[in-house]
Amino acid sequence: MDHSSHNKLISFIWAIADDCLRDVFVRGKYRDVILPMFVLRRLDCLLETTKDAVMEEVKFQREEVGLTVLDPDGLRDASGYVFYNISDWTLKKLVGTAVNNRQILEANFKAYLDGFSDDVKEIIEKFDLRNQIRKMSQSDVLLGVLEKFTSPYINLSPEASTDPDGRLLTGLSNLGMGYVFEELIRRFNEDNNEEAGEHFTPREVIQLMTHLLFIPVKEQLPPTMLVYDGACGSGGMLTESKNFIQDPEGAIASAIPVTLYGKEVNGETYAICKSDMMIKDFNPENIRFGSTLATDEFSGMKFDFMLENPPYGKSWKTEQKLIMDGKDILDPRFEVSLKDYWGKAYTEKATPRSSDGQLLFLMDMVSKMKPLDMSPVGSRIASVHNGSALFTGDAGSGESNIRRYIIENDWLEAIIQLPQNLFYNTGISTYIWILSNHKATHRKGKVQLIDASELYRKLRKNLGAKNCEFAPEHIGQITSLYLEMKDEGISKVFDNRDFGFYKVTVERPLRLAAQFTPERIAGLRFISGLDEPMAWAYGQWGDRLYDDLKNHEKEIKAYLEKEEISITPKNLKVLLDLKNGTLNGI
Repeated sequence: MDHSSHNKLISFIWAIADDCLRDVFVRGKYRDVILPMFVLRRLDCLLETTKDAVMEEVKFQREEVGLTVLDPDGLRDASGYVFYNISDWTLKKLVGTAVNNRQILEANFKAYLDGFSDDVKEIIEKFDLRNQIRKMSQSDVLLGVLEKFTSPYINLSPEASTDPDGRLLTGLSNLGMGYVFEELIRRFNEDNNEEAGEHFTPREVIQLMTHLLFIPVKEQLPPTMLVYDGACGSGGMLTESKNFIQDPEGAIASAIPVTLYGKEVNGETYAICKSDMMIKDFNPENIRFGSTLATDEFSGMKFDFMLENPPYGKSWKTEQKLIMDGKDILDPRFEVSLKDYWGKAYTEKATPRSSDGQLLFLMDMVSKMKPLDMSPVGSRIASVHNGSALFTGDAGSGESNIRRYIIENDWLEAIIQLPQNLFYNTGISTYIWILSNHKATHRKGKVQLIDASELYRKLRKNLGAKNCEFAPEHIGQITSLYLEMKDEGISKVFDNRDFGFYKVTVERPLRLAAQFTPERIAGLRFISGLDEPMAWAYGQWGDRLYDDLKNHEKEIKAYLEKEEISITPKNLKVLLDLKNGTLNGI
C-alpha cells in the first residue's frame, strides 16, 4: 500500500471538518458528517463508470418490460456491485449544477440519496445523514462540503487520475480505502475519547488477539474460514483478522477465503461497520443490526474463529424478557449441562446477574463453536473481559455455572491479564480469554495464566483513560509465552481441577453456655441504675423485704436523702413497687 498518498488523503479529509464544519457542529460531532460523506463519495466514485449502464437498465425495465418495481438483480449486474443508484444525480453533478438556492440543493441531494439500493439506504438511515444534510443546508455549508469531497485534488476512485496541476493521483484500492477509513475512525474515536472505548478496541489489543487466535493453528487452517464478532462495533476485529490471515508478509500469509460475520446494536457504529464491509467488497448482509443477546441472528451457524470485546458492567434487563420467562430459560444459548457430585447430569441456567451481561456474549460464542465432526480443528475464541467475569458469583450462581461449564469441558486454554489504562474509557484491569474445543495434547486439562500487566510503553499524550500501549515486542513476548506454555515467571500453568470448588453449608445445633453461681445470681438481683439503694435495702432486711416492703418506705426514702442519691419519680415508684421493683430484681 502507498501509505504516503493515503496519509495525504487522510489529512485532506480531516481538514474538511475544520474548513467547513467549525461553528456549525461541535468538534465531537464532526465525524457524524465526515464519515458518512466519505463513504458516500467512495460509493459514488465506484458507480461513476457504470452510471450510464444503470440508467439504461432502469429505462429498459420501466419502458420495455413495464416494471413498476425494478428488478434489483438486473441493476446490480449493470452497476457491477452489490449496490446501485437509479437517480439522475451524482455528487459531481450536484455540485456542477448547484444554484444559489440551498433549498434546491438540499432537495436534489435527497433525491440522489433516494436513488440508492436498500442496503445503502439503511446505512444512510443509521448515520442519520438526512438530518445532517438539513443542518448543513440551514447553515449554508452543504455546498462547501460537497465541493471538498468532489475536489479534483483528491481521488477516492480505484482508477488513477490527474489533478488540475498535472500531478498523478493514484487510484484507491479496496485495501487502501479500508486503511484510510479505519484511520479516520481511529482519529475521530481518539479525538472524542470519552466515547471511544464503547465502540473501539485499541489496535494493538486486536493484534495481540489475532496472534493468539490464529498462530497456534496456522498449519491446520480449514479450507474456508468463517470469522464472527457478536459485538463488532465498527468492525475493527473482523477486518484486522482478515488482514492478519491474508497479509502476504505476515505470520500466516494465507490465501484461504475468509468470510466475516458480525452484529452491532449501536446504529451509527453499525453503519460504519456495514459501509466498511461494502467498501472492501465484503458481503454487507453478513453484518446485522440489533442486540446479540435478544435475538440470535446466526442461529444454527457455526464459526471457525470468534473474537469479541463485549460491553462489561452493562445491564441486560431490556433483553431479559426474551431470554427468561420467570425462572425458565427461553434461549438454549444460555443453558448448560453440568454434573453433580455423583456424576448425574442436569441442566442449569447460565445467566449472570442482570447488571452485567458480558458472560452472555461469551456463551453466545460458545454455542457457535464447530463440533469436531464438522471441523477437525474445531473453533477458537478470543474474548476481552474485566475482572467481574473471573470473580463474581458464588458457587451455583449463573456466573459460576458458566465458568464451570467452560472449564469442565476443557475449553479454556489461557487467560492473559492486560495492563491497566490500556483502553480509552476505562482504567480497570482487563483480561483476554482464549478458548478452544480442540486443545493441543500438551494443553489438555490445563489452564495457562499470563500476567502481562507490566508489559507496556507509555504514550506521550493520554487518550482519555488510555495512557499506555503494547509495543510489537510485547505482543511477540506474550505470544511466545503462550505458544511455549511456560510455567515460570509471569506465566503459570494450572490443572483444571485447581479452579473447582463446592459450596457446602454446614449446620450445627445452637450452643449456649449457662452457669448458676451465687456471684452471677447476685448480679441479677438488682435492677441496673437502682442497684445501690436496692442492695442497701436487701442488706438491711434480707428476704423479709419481699413481704413487708411498704413498712420500710420511710427508711428507704431517708437513706436516699441522707446519701444524696438523686432518683426520678418514675424510678422511685419502681424501687418501692413490690411487683416491678425489688421483687423483680431477684
